[in-house]
Amino acid sequence: MRVKCVLCDKESQLDDDSSLAKKLRNRPIHTYMCQSCHERIKTKTEARIASGSFQLYSYDTQDDDF
Repeated sequence: MRVKCVLCDKESQLDDDSSLAKKLRNRPIHTYMCQSCHERIKTKTEARIASGSFQLYSYDTQDDDF
């Protein structure tokens, strides 16, 4: 299966029987990201977390009594 990275537009080849290929085929909303882009985002996110400027927002849900 041929796939294209959503960030760098690099084309790759996936095995047709792999779980990622099946997920991309059955659920078109899922997108493919190559390993180099995935690692780049991972290292930058870890650096932001370590610097203390990364803030994870949580939303309080209120239960209605109705």
